[in-house]
Amino acid sequence: MQSEKEKMLSGKPYKSFGEQLLGERQLAKELIFDFNNSRPAETDKRREIIKILFGKTGKTFFIEPPFRCDYGYNIEIGENFYANYNCIILDCAKVIIGDNVLLAPNVSFYTAGHPIHHAIRNQEIEYAFPITIGNNVWIGGNVVINPGITIGDNSVIGAGSVVTKNIPADVIAVGNPCKVLRQISEEDRLYYFKKFTLK
Repeated sequence: MQSEKEKMLSGKPYKSFGEQLLGERQLAKELIFDFNNSRPAETDKRREIIKILFGKTGKTFFIEPPFRCDYGYNIEIGENFYANYNCIILDCAKVIIGDNVLLAPNVSFYTAGHPIHHAIRNQEIEYAFPITIGNNVWIGGNVVINPGITIGDNSVIGAGSVVTKNIPADVIAVGNPCKVLRQISEEDRLYYFKKFTLK
């Protein structure tokens, strides 16, 4: 018989309040408490906590407190990762983030969800599906990324978007629900914001 953790990690319906999963969330909360209550200058301390908490990190990363996650061990970040204030990662399934990814404030990754029908939901059934973010992705403020989503390399997700479907590489996508606005082009190299040029 599979444990509730095994069910959770394999995308099957599971119950999250058993001793094992509850204990693992409590352990993560202890580490996150230390992270979020560190002094501003204690950057090395925060880095070491994240290395213990996450399943994988690159050599260079910076996460602004406060930060929240469920387990930590399901989170993998690449090189040059930056998360601004109030990042939330509900990592009941894997959250894999590539290199050179930037998160604006209040970005939320939700691998977890609950059934639509109340009769199932009231049985404390949950589910979780992985989220994958490619390389060189910029995610704007107040974005929500739902279970099972993949965002392709080099794409930009506009502020306030709710991502309910996969987003391909090399696009700007915005809205609720988030949809592709346009391709990123060579012309975009000329500007740093709207029509403001680098020269």
